[in-house]
Amino acid sequence: MSNVLDRYADFRKTIAGMFSTVTQQMVDAALHYAAKHLEGIVRYDGTPMLDHAVGVAKIVATEVGLGRNSTVSAIIHDVVRLAAQSNDEQALESTLSECKGLFGEQVTGIVSGLANISELKFNTHKEQASSFRDMIVAYSEDPRVILIKLADRLEVMRSITIFPEAKRKKKSWESLNLYAQIAHKLGLYNIKSELEDLALSQLETESYNHIVGKLAESEQERLAFIDRFLEPIRKALDAAGIKYHIKSRTKSVYSIWNKMRKQQVPFEGVYDIFALRIIIDCAKEQEKAQCWYVYSIVSDFYTPNTDRMRDWITIPKSNGYESLHTTVSAGDGKWVEIQIRTERMDDVAELGIAAHWRYKGVNQGAQTSEQWLQRLRELMDQTKEDIAERFDAKPASGEIFVFTPNGDIRKLPEGATILDFAFDIHTNLGSTCSGGKVNGRAVPIRETLKNGDIVEILSQKNQQPKADWLNFVVTTKARQRIKAFIREEQAKNAKLGREELERKLKNWKLTSKSIDEVVAYLCKYYKQRTGTALYELIATEKIDLSVVKEIISRWLSGEADEERRAAEAAAEAARRQSQTTTKPTTTDALIIDEGINNIVYKLAKCCNPIKGDDIFGFVTINAGITIHRCDCPNAKHIRKNYPYRIMEAKWREQAQGSFRVTIAITINDSAGVVNQITEVVSRDLKLNIRTINLSSRGDGTGVGTISVEVPSTSVVDMLLHAIMRIKGVQRAVRVNN
Repeated sequence: MSNVLDRYADFRKTIAGMFSTVTQQMVDAALHYAAKHLEGIVRYDGTPMLDHAVGVAKIVATEVGLGRNSTVSAIIHDVVRLAAQSNDEQALESTLSECKGLFGEQVTGIVSGLANISELKFNTHKEQASSFRDMIVAYSEDPRVILIKLADRLEVMRSITIFPEAKRKKKSWESLNLYAQIAHKLGLYNIKSELEDLALSQLETESYNHIVGKLAESEQERLAFIDRFLEPIRKALDAAGIKYHIKSRTKSVYSIWNKMRKQQVPFEGVYDIFALRIIIDCAKEQEKAQCWYVYSIVSDFYTPNTDRMRDWITIPKSNGYESLHTTVSAGDGKWVEIQIRTERMDDVAELGIAAHWRYKGVNQGAQTSEQWLQRLRELMDQTKEDIAERFDAKPASGEIFVFTPNGDIRKLPEGATILDFAFDIHTNLGSTCSGGKVNGRAVPIRETLKNGDIVEILSQKNQQPKADWLNFVVTTKARQRIKAFIREEQAKNAKLGREELERKLKNWKLTSKSIDEVVAYLCKYYKQRTGTALYELIATEKIDLSVVKEIISRWLSGEADEERRAAEAAAEAARRQSQTTTKPTTTDALIIDEGINNIVYKLAKCCNPIKGDDIFGFVTINAGITIHRCDCPNAKHIRKNYPYRIMEAKWREQAQGSFRVTIAITINDSAGVVNQITEVVSRDLKLNIRTINLSSRGDGTGVGTISVEVPSTSVVDMLLHAIMRIKGVQRAVRVNN
């Protein structure tokens, strides 16, 4: 411990060249503090644990561009992490109190956030990666936490060979799927690329070594080609008096590997192995004009691929990235990517959002950090639906993250309950949920979950969703599933209740009145607004059928003459309404059931039935009855799985109006064919065209659809026949929509 300042002399020299004397003194104090608490603790290769912390601090200061508090936090972060892992709350509290007294409140807040992230246990499931990334960010109450964590991970990956194989694989997977993605969001492209390459070296070692070898073999040839390619551009830029320099950047190994994998090509099949960067030195107000001028010079010598043009100067990326990208042909099938930007833009591209403070006119030091953080927050505010926008959010500010017993992570809204969690896992689990265990403690389904809880669901086969569950669930998924179950049960009960009532009326030999009249009377008697509500009461045995028999008998015998006349009047009014002239969009264009009038329905979009098609009705959960064609692609599935929700349906003879039908056509790609089609449909058949959409296939033919309003299927046959008679039409068939 006595020679700690000597051991890290190079690091201290770097800090001295960047920060004030006060900062240097605080860094030295942090080194002494960390050395005292980490004494005797070593890494896998036997080196002191403090080597790792100092390595992280150096990355934080020199590569990410953070200030004093972040550098000090990086040095002491392992002290707090180990205290947190000891499960000794008193020891942790004592450590944090020490930190606060020595280094201030900001440093204490940062190291607490880093310790929280270190406690997270990640599963190597790709589908879980997005939630884990969100959770890392949500735990980063201070934006500096996530940036220091990225630096921490980069130092670990630079030392990855010291770890056992299983740990190497796990850390590499996390780096590739979690940390590299966050670095990308923040524009930290250098860190992103290095994390990806180091991870690939462990996860796909053979492929990584193959690409590295190929890059080494082709390096001299590549450099010679670049010199030849750049020669005319350099001369033109010099002649124009532009201040510039050019960087040549070989694509990362991971980027090349990814392209080979996606395009299924060997190394030689990846054409844009490298990119050239022309960096201009000019005043800020001249940046845009100078960049476009350089682009014009490049395009004078080489033909650009317009599809690969990217203008991030006019509209910068949300993380502040600015550059003009173009890919040009260099002949012999070779393509070269050129990035045109200024010195300022290049600095931002290298360091991401961490570079912005350099152009705010502030000096380095503590104030710099505050300026930078303010800019960081501004950028995050501008980034919508992005991981970055939650940097300022505490874990409890809208989202919580909880775990299954297997370690899978689930993201839920704040206030979510055991029941919400169960439905998030699976609908059936939610429907049969009877309670749960949180961190091993038995709890009811109403229990509200907290960040980091480990949740196990208890279920019972005979459990079913109840209406009162809607009073305490908060997730949309849970509410929708509960409501869907209740509606489905109501629909099923309505059908069963009606069948039960019809059967009883026949058994009682009380059939002198139609069922409509009986239902109208019973609804009035039991104060129910609809027959469906009455049927459900019957199905759930909330109405005693022996009492129903007595009520109907009294009514039919004349004892309830007044009620009978009112019921007959209601039934007659319903009959009159069903006999009025109708349109296809009204409820009586169809006969859904001979005994019931005015049932709400809609035509299914999956098969688009029109008058004349053979049809059936399907009782949906929340949209009334949907009418399908009997040959609908979904008909077989519906009839097999929901036979109790099928209703007979047929078209009324007097129904008038129009239905939309879609015709798929294939034509010769020649002038005039489309005009002939529209003339035949509009002028000859007097039908209304709603949409027409045709496109060339590049082989002399065109395909597309035409949507037409027709009164019935008989007109569709006539329409198809007329279109097929047009010269140049190869095929015309009716499609489902």
